[in-house]
Amino acid sequence: MAENSKTSASLTSPGYFVPFVTVTALFLTFGFITTLNMSLVPHLRSIFNVGYKAAMLAESAFFLAYFVFSAPTSKMIEWIGYKKTMVVSLFIQVVGCLLFVPAARLVNFPLFLTACFVVGAGVTALQTSANPYTAILGPEASAPVRLTLAQAFNSIGTTVAPIFAGAFILTDPTKFATPAAIANTVRAPYIAIAGALLLLGIAVAFSHLPNIDAPPSSDAKEGAQASRSVWSYRHTVLGALGIFFYVGVEVGLASIAVNYFKSQGMSSLKTASDLASLYWFGALVGRLLGSWILTKVRSGTLLGFFGFAASALVITSMATSGSVAIWTLVLCGFFNSIMFPNIFTLGIAGLGPMTSKGSGLIMTAIVGGAIIPALLGVAADRWGIQHAFVIPLVCYLYIAWYGLWGSKPGKAAASY
Repeated sequence: MAENSKTSASLTSPGYFVPFVTVTALFLTFGFITTLNMSLVPHLRSIFNVGYKAAMLAESAFFLAYFVFSAPTSKMIEWIGYKKTMVVSLFIQVVGCLLFVPAARLVNFPLFLTACFVVGAGVTALQTSANPYTAILGPEASAPVRLTLAQAFNSIGTTVAPIFAGAFILTDPTKFATPAAIANTVRAPYIAIAGALLLLGIAVAFSHLPNIDAPPSSDAKEGAQASRSVWSYRHTVLGALGIFFYVGVEVGLASIAVNYFKSQGMSSLKTASDLASLYWFGALVGRLLGSWILTKVRSGTLLGFFGFAASALVITSMATSGSVAIWTLVLCGFFNSIMFPNIFTLGIAGLGPMTSKGSGLIMTAIVGGAIIPALLGVAADRWGIQHAFVIPLVCYLYIAWYGLWGSKPGKAAASY
């Protein structure tokens, strides 16, 4: 796909609109699950009385699954297709959600992390199949618009999750006599989520989703493409690194937001959690607005602008305090909005029959959600949260560079 997304191309190919709507609904699911997992960070700190570094292991366990399962999922797609992979992914998430029940009953930190890892495995399979499937449901030129719209539904899930967590999980720990009582608050919500995912998996299994093995292309060099290593595509490799930084910074800021807001004078844990939902609401607004802007502006250009804008907000938050520091972090959510779909579509541009492999490589890079938050937690424990924001700053600057320069397809990246 060319970087220039300014196009009049239709949103989907003929007959694919209903499948697009069906798959788009799944984006809400993994957005909700992913953000709910982030909300466990302050909860685990209350239950086990640990620091940021240890609590961030919940994020590390969840996103480590991307590193482990993205490549196998791309193989699974080749074996059983996109639809069956999506169904399997939902059932894996059911198992992971149910593991939170014994974890809470036993007040067992390793079991909490295991549950996060299994849920992450299911979300990995869903992301690795749903993102490229959405991208190839229509003309390649309109893929950024299509995926940005789908990611808007992801943002609905991410916006609702902190509110859900604040209402049912992040209750005031002083109201409970023991850590076991605090841990018990996760049982009912995760049982309900497991039931909903089970029903959704059954519904998708019986839905009509066309079998699409590869994006349509008239390129006579497809056979040669298929014989090349995906690592030889420079823009794909650099795009994977972009996803590594993007997911890391988005998850890191979201995971530490509640505690950051409290450090800036906000007293209530629930209020801080509700405010964190605005971080995700900003992403929803940005994706809805971005899907329109992308019909006028090249995707790489918009990505670069949003990257530099987010960098400026992080610098402002580091240099201020109180409401200014809080709201500049919240506004980062808006500028996060178009980053994933645009990095992803720029990264798989022109891969043809290599699309599933390119998707697998890029999805593997979501392990940044395990590494960057952990580094942020270590830095916050050692230097304080605001000084630790130099890590998100570096991430945003790289994303801006990738959008403007690194995403341009070039010669094979033999050095990779």
